Amino acid sequence: MRVLLVGAGGVGGAITRIAARRPFFEAMVVADYDPDRAEAAVAAVGGDARFTAEQVDAGDEAAVARLLQLHRCDVLLNATDPRFVMPLFRAARSAGAAYLDMAMSLSRPHAERPYEECGVKLGDEQFAQAADWEKAGLLAVVGMGVEPGLSDVFARYAADELFDEIEEIGIRDGANLAVDGYDFAPSFSIWTTIEECLNPPVVYESGKGWFTTEPFSEPEVFDFPDGIGPVECVNVEHEEVLLVPRWVDARRVTFKYGLGREFVETLRTLHLLGLDRTDPVTVPGPDGPVKVSPRDVVAACLPDPATLGERMHGKTCAGTWVRGVKDGRPREVYLYHVVDNQWSMAEYGSQAVVWQTAINPVVALELIATGAWSGAGVLGPEAFPARPFLDLLTEYGSPWGMREQ
Repeated sequence: MRVLLVGAGGVGGAITRIAARRPFFEAMVVADYDPDRAEAAVAAVGGDARFTAEQVDAGDEAAVARLLQLHRCDVLLNATDPRFVMPLFRAARSAGAAYLDMAMSLSRPHAERPYEECGVKLGDEQFAQAADWEKAGLLAVVGMGVEPGLSDVFARYAADELFDEIEEIGIRDGANLAVDGYDFAPSFSIWTTIEECLNPPVVYESGKGWFTTEPFSEPEVFDFPDGIGPVECVNVEHEEVLLVPRWVDARRVTFKYGLGREFVETLRTLHLLGLDRTDPVTVPGPDGPVKVSPRDVVAACLPDPATLGERMHGKTCAGTWVRGVKDGRPREVYLYHVVDNQWSMAEYGSQAVVWQTAINPVVALELIATGAWSGAGVLGPEAFPARPFLDLLTEYGSPWGMREQ
């Protein structure tokens, strides 16, 4: 397998460190708009000749397609933010390559009823092209990070092996991470965090389909394992709610994020001030007026999450809570994956949140390379057997857990 990895930020850098320990691929080309970042990601794997660095603009479909063809890559792994999903998705198909991402194409709220009805849903643009991918015999695996990704694998595993009927699947994400020296320092891309947290959350119910609620709705306290403890979680827009019902039969699907009240209030303030906007505004510059995106300014003012590992301590937990029936009896479980920042920094030099995101697409690539996962079209993680993924994740040295509720 020959891989083009686009994006050499925190997650992209962690992907190279994880992949370097595995023999399943022949080459990995690491490409970024900033050539220094691409070179740094390659340098971090200590002279492994399988890795090379390139410069590319992720928004330039033709340039990405040329790079795929130049290096004879079989698959494009997208480690950029969601703005670049569609150009990279299209570039892969035009070059005849498979595609894998960790977040899907962006949503747009309903114009008149944003907190009741869906407008353009996450992934709609990609699924609209599913027939073309299938006809071409090409595979696009969408939403294959940790959430979405591993959480979706957990949903498929629960349906296949743990339940006869599923009443509800709820993705629950929480952490007790803290960053020394910062009052506000998100552990993941603030651009993506603003997008998913301030958009109307989506809920799925059988018979009703997908619908929306207000941001941060339906608060609940969820008790997370491995010493993290109780965290208040709220509804947030996320890909799992759009993916799980396509392949798993469940009466209700939700996603709730343990953000904490201070984080929620900060996001609300950004929204009130218009600093969550992506449309450019004109501001004075030293050489005249300059157009900038307010959200990009917020991101530029905050520390790069990839650089926070040395200051961070605590654990992060991603997991899938499932309630239903097995052998005629009620059952409730929480399938989860916990990463301790101290361990991920010592073992890989990557902070916990980006490392936990990065390991899952590497596992998926290995399953595709060996033929354990195969297919054509635009498919979510739920479309594939879960057990090979979970077994391989454990083999990578990062076991998962299950708690009966």
